[in-house]
Amino acid sequence: MAPRHAKPKASLAQASGTTHDRGGPPSTAPEPGLALRLYHGLTRAAAPLTPLLIKWRTKQGKEDPARARERLGQASIARPPGPLVWLHAASVGETNAILPLIGALQARAPELNILLTTGTVTSAKLAKVRLSGKAIHQFTPLDMPQFIDAFLDHWSPDTAIFAESEIWPNLVLGLSERGVPLALVNGRLSERSFKRWRARPSISGPLFGRLDLVLAHNEETAERFAALGAHAAQTVGNLKIDGPPPPADDRTLAHLRAMTRDRPILLAASTHPGEDKAVLQAHSALARRHKGLLTLIAPRHPERGPDIAALAKAEGLRAHLRSTGDEPDESCEVYVTDTIGELGLFYRLAPIAFIGGSLIPHGGQNPIEAAKCGCAVITGPHIENFHDAYQALIAEDACLPLTEAGGLETAFASLLENEKQRQAIAANATRCVASMGGALERTLGALEPLLPWARSGKPAKRSTKEKNIGRNRGIARAF
Repeated sequence: MAPRHAKPKASLAQASGTTHDRGGPPSTAPEPGLALRLYHGLTRAAAPLTPLLIKWRTKQGKEDPARARERLGQASIARPPGPLVWLHAASVGETNAILPLIGALQARAPELNILLTTGTVTSAKLAKVRLSGKAIHQFTPLDMPQFIDAFLDHWSPDTAIFAESEIWPNLVLGLSERGVPLALVNGRLSERSFKRWRARPSISGPLFGRLDLVLAHNEETAERFAALGAHAAQTVGNLKIDGPPPPADDRTLAHLRAMTRDRPILLAASTHPGEDKAVLQAHSALARRHKGLLTLIAPRHPERGPDIAALAKAEGLRAHLRSTGDEPDESCEVYVTDTIGELGLFYRLAPIAFIGGSLIPHGGQNPIEAAKCGCAVITGPHIENFHDAYQALIAEDACLPLTEAGGLETAFASLLENEKQRQAIAANATRCVASMGGALERTLGALEPLLPWARSGKPAKRSTKEKNIGRNRGIARAF
């Protein structure tokens, strides 16, 4: 299928916006240099080895064998006619961030075709549960020129929107060659990643300079993107804050509540290796004085469920796995909820939630969903990924922070045994989260000039885009 944007494709050396009609002044992004040319050549040469890579990843449970060809840029569904906006999210966290934006775009233009790509099996399962309307899911192609060309030739997106920190060289350059506007939303760039990119200006300049718009969590992040060459970096806030609470099936929730009636319940959500043992040890200590204590563990990666059950057994605890159909009956002490798309169910079942990724140097996971479901939130010290949200919660006494893993037992005990404190933390979190909203509206306003209906089927003029970039309700800053 030929690209709908009837423009000749440029070579890698010509991938600068200066050689393509982008409908306005030429891009100031540097041309790809030796490092990017080398990357381009090596990834093209490595393409024949891809089937071996996919086969190995399939054995590891990291690929869906039935859809492996999508990773080669070969679509499993025809492109529907009409304008198409492509949104890309790496995994579950990024998918959760971008789902509210997809919903808002569908509400804005119900007939708009939306393509969501992700790179993991778990995010694909989440997309299957959460997508609706005319939204299509595909696995993102591996970043090899042949696969990128096949993908873009088939889908021919009118606008591309990537989530958080997804910068793949061949993909970014391929979009630039076709004159497709590219925006990065919910932009996130850690200090460590920023330093790595900054140390390689011959790579970062040509890539970040081709981002037509960057919408970042906070001012510091926007400044980092701007320093790397992004033309229009703004602060709009965190999309995850504006998303609805994660869904829960009412009948299933009622069933679980009836089954666990009168039992004290704790939840450890989005845990990573190295955290589950601390949770299990806290349970063992607390169970001595809290009769019938039930601890729910929802691993960040559900495939770890059997390993967590084995850890519980080694701790002398009876664990049940939800993925095998087990339920948290009276004999169950630890219920491992190793499923996709059900976290909202367990946030509503448990009044206290420890949010994982924070006892180890991972950077923490999203506390907003738990807060929206009425949980009293506990976090470890490693919260860099959601620094702004956690700092706001902590400042408002809307979260219980720990300095070390050993404090988990004390924190759980405090909230189990002091209902007034637990309710106060949950209520403070509800108010705090509500006050942090607005990112979705600001994101839509800033994206408007790049979207198909605003562009009338033609690449947006850079001058028009920059003139409208202030449609961010006054708090975003353009560079």
